[in-house]
Amino acid sequence: MKKIISSMTGFGGHEIEIDSIGRISVELKCTNHKFLETVFNLPDGMIALEDKLKKEIESKIRRGRIYCSINIKDQIVQGIFVNRKLLKNYLHELNGLKKEFKIKEGLNLDSLIRLPGVLSLKENKSTGTHIWDKLKPVFLQALAALLRSRRKEGEALAALLKNRSGLLKRDVDFIKQRFGLAIKSRLKAIQAPEERVAFLKGADIAEEIDRLRFHIKNFQQKLAGSGSVGKELDFITQEMQREANTLAAKSFDLIISGRAVQMKSQIEKIREQVQNIE
Repeated sequence: MKKIISSMTGFGGHEIEIDSIGRISVELKCTNHKFLETVFNLPDGMIALEDKLKKEIESKIRRGRIYCSINIKDQIVQGIFVNRKLLKNYLHELNGLKKEFKIKEGLNLDSLIRLPGVLSLKENKSTGTHIWDKLKPVFLQALAALLRSRRKEGEALAALLKNRSGLLKRDVDFIKQRFGLAIKSRLKAIQAPEERVAFLKGADIAEEIDRLRFHIKNFQQKLAGSGSVGKELDFITQEMQREANTLAAKSFDLIISGRAVQMKSQIEKIREQVQNIE
């Protein structure tokens, strides 16, 4: 199956009722990020599944910050664990403090179970890796929905960027034509050969025009391709901006300078949208 350009933003979710476990719901949300980062919000007793979930995400997504939330309603997945050894140590130390500082206040059960590490939840046979076989299909459905959402937005972004890059190409073609006419007109007013050479050396923007045309063509080819091209497109837009800056600074013609400023604004808008592409 051919890969297509994807946005880094999107949402996907899936929910299902499973006997003996309860209703499992998975939600995945993705936002822009330079690299791939995953953030999980899992029920108690399922932290061990993070690596499995992360591997599934990494097999499908290259860039973006992924927020994964899993909820199991009406589940019976935890037991209660009392750390008796730790509690005895607490009591020994606390009773010692009572005697040393002559504290009359007594210790109650509510206070004791709130002490760090005394009371916790433990997994039974339905939790941890044992629930993975039930959870995995639900998670993959949510992940597929997220990928569809990212591709749909990616298609819209690609169409927008194709249009904007087409406008850039039109501007460069205009500048190329205008430069040819402007240079001829200015040279007619310069008689001395040395002055003509000096003027051409300082005012010639043909190289910047050619490089801009190359970058725009390269940008459009990457845009029509597939896979994770966001970083490449961002680099190309930086090169476009550099050439447009040089062109605007070197041009002796006000019309060309004005059009170059418009191009700089257009390139900045393109780069803002490119930040959303994987």
